[in-house]
Amino acid sequence: MKRGRVLAALMLTMMLAAMDIAIVATALPQIVSDLGGFNKISWVFSIYLLAQTVTIPLYGKLADLFGRKWVLVAGVAVFLAGSAACAAAWSIGALIAFRGLQGLGAGSIMATVNTIAGDIYTVEERAAVQGWLSSVWGVSAIVGPALGGALVEYFNWRWIFLINLPIGAVALFLLLRNFREHVVRVPVRIDYKGALLITATLSLFFVFLLEGGQSWPWRSVQSLVLLVAVALLAAWAVRVERRSPSAIMPAWVWRNRTMVFTNLAVAAMGIVMMGPDTYLPTFTQASLGLGVIASGFVLASMSIGWPTASALSGKLYLRIGFRETALVGSVLVLLASIAFLLIPAPQPISLIVLDQVLIGAGFGLLFTPSLVGLQNMVAWEHRGVVTGANIFCRNLGQSLGAAVMGAIFNNVFLHRLAHAPPGAPGSTADVIRLIHDPATAAPVRTFLEEAINVSMRGAYGGMVVFAVLLFGLLYLVPHRSPNDETLVGPGRV
Repeated sequence: MKRGRVLAALMLTMMLAAMDIAIVATALPQIVSDLGGFNKISWVFSIYLLAQTVTIPLYGKLADLFGRKWVLVAGVAVFLAGSAACAAAWSIGALIAFRGLQGLGAGSIMATVNTIAGDIYTVEERAAVQGWLSSVWGVSAIVGPALGGALVEYFNWRWIFLINLPIGAVALFLLLRNFREHVVRVPVRIDYKGALLITATLSLFFVFLLEGGQSWPWRSVQSLVLLVAVALLAAWAVRVERRSPSAIMPAWVWRNRTMVFTNLAVAAMGIVMMGPDTYLPTFTQASLGLGVIASGFVLASMSIGWPTASALSGKLYLRIGFRETALVGSVLVLLASIAFLLIPAPQPISLIVLDQVLIGAGFGLLFTPSLVGLQNMVAWEHRGVVTGANIFCRNLGQSLGAAVMGAIFNNVFLHRLAHAPPGAPGSTADVIRLIHDPATAAPVRTFLEEAINVSMRGAYGGMVVFAVLLFGLLYLVPHRSPNDETLVGPGRV
């Protein structure tokens, strides 16, 4: 097996999922102009994220049962089929449905790529490999918006989906030609009932998070019904998973102290990530006057610190351990979150970029040791489940973070609007347009810019709270040396 070519295949495969959100966001105004449905924009992203997140645990289990190779090949094929269908979408409803199909394929990519890297590289090599895989996200954050803008300007928005086809074809060719694995076939029943219940529970929970406060008030009959349904389905899913001999989310994963606190910490990390990811571009454009491309580069500066720290984390965790390295990362994340609050207004772009690099370094030192440490605790036949659970928790944290940060930002902004001068809008609908409209009175523009600034500080305050929680959860993780060969699993927790 030629590991270099397999790694190239994994990086190309990861690029499909990594570049998706950035490239679609860039082209969305043109998509809506062509297909209509402005009020359904959020679902273009939400359905993709939902389908991806709810299927990660299932793909992780399937990879343990049938091998990583064919689960990944099938996932890439589904993703490419969804991409081709999105390019042919004739309405916003069709595009949303096909984005869901794309998300089903992306779930396999997110669950399986890191598992394969854990299989074919030693614990000493994995940090460097994770650095390479993390760099894909950094490059995609920069290339995605630029490529999306170029395709829309010189061709058509449909090409942002068609561009996936040649990339995916090369990845499949390299994977099929170079990746060999030995899979021990064992007769086992797939826990379809558990998978269905987990999917239904998370689907309704995501609908509650994404539509609550928008399509209906948080305190409403719809919200209450959804919460009750989520609670009942979750209780049913837990009961089924405890009794199933081939559970999608095995109970032993959540009984082990190292695994449960590490996964909860990764979920908290996902929440913190969404502070800058969700509102930093809006803040830099509206309050600091940056253009779209420049604000994208400010956000992408996180990707300078992340892959660099991820690649260097191997030397650190081989010396001091997985938990301690992750703790160092959590301290950097906490310091960066506090620093966002301390930068005086008007915030210099250089300080924001430096803070983004710092928080990215914290994430790199945190996520890679957390993932590699868990992979190092289990045998091959359980590595897919453990990796899937870890990636699932990060994605779930990001989804929760989007809702939490959005609620903080919007509530602070609406509170500020209650004291607005004459001529200011009564809602958030036209804020950005008014700020950039030359006809807007100077006092109104200044008030709106300041309101966005204060709201952004509220979101950063939320980041600090969850960064403290992140540190506390990691502190509860027991120390484990990279040289510890003790394995955990069913009956060995």
